[in-house]
Amino acid sequence: MLDISVIIPVYNAGQFLEKSVSSAVHFDEVKEVILVEDKSTDNSLEICQKLASENPKIKLFQHPDKENHGAGATRNLGIEKATGNFITFLDADDYYLPNRFDAEKELFKDAKTEGVFGAIGVDYLTEKGKQEYQIKFKDAPLTTVHYPAEGEEVFRGLLSLTSKTFGTFFHLNALTIRKSALKRAQLTFNKNLRVHQDSDFIIKLAYHCYLKSGIIDKAVAMRGIHDDNRITKIVQYSPQYNQRQLLYWKSLKDWSETNNLPSEYKKRIYLSYKSYDLAQKKGLTKYCNIVIEGLKNPEILKTKYRFNYYR
Repeated sequence: MLDISVIIPVYNAGQFLEKSVSSAVHFDEVKEVILVEDKSTDNSLEICQKLASENPKIKLFQHPDKENHGAGATRNLGIEKATGNFITFLDADDYYLPNRFDAEKELFKDAKTEGVFGAIGVDYLTEKGKQEYQIKFKDAPLTTVHYPAEGEEVFRGLLSLTSKTFGTFFHLNALTIRKSALKRAQLTFNKNLRVHQDSDFIIKLAYHCYLKSGIIDKAVAMRGIHDDNRITKIVQYSPQYNQRQLLYWKSLKDWSETNNLPSEYKKRIYLSYKSYDLAQKKGLTKYCNIVIEGLKNPEILKTKYRFNYYR
């Protein structure tokens, strides 16, 4: 049987936390639920303390200085404290479905498989949250990939280097990893990214570890959509969106250079980074830089971010 540590970073999620924890703690495969409280300003800490006192499988931690460090550093602390052989994540306003570990129980019998990912659905908790989500993401019922994949194909798909469309990112809520694989790859979340640290982690994980798709045609977890979801607040290609994307792709660019990735991968990451770098520029300077970069790397006009340049 799998022994799984479920890591839940907690920040101002008091109204959702009990449902999230109860969706995870009952699985036989779950050895422990690790709550890492990140200096919430609501009653989250009190709820964490109550839950931990009621069930020995639930463990509560805070950063040593009791300050707020963001989701990346908070998940890193959870990984450090985890004692299970497998690591999963769950956002404090989301929850697992009963089939969450059905694929994992079979796929991890193969020692080659270091991580398994699946699909997540959406649960509209407020009408405002629903409207904001649907404006940005239409009415996509699943966050998933379009076809089964494993190994390097997963990494190539995430970088849009496959011959067919791989699909959107899979979500941390639907990812299970061998802790030994994280240790071998020396992989942690980039604590300097306050947003997109999950996407950054997933791409790096897909390169360093052998991932395999599990249940991708139906949800194994649900994302709670409400008024305070950060994912719905940033307008695509707004200055704030461009700046956050720039920091995210710079993290990947620096990583690709440090790890000396094959030139095909480094170039794709560089072009994505450069598109957001160009988006920060204004006026004539911007268009001159676009022309110069286009002459050096014509492929930049073929990236999925190409329309970003002219805004």
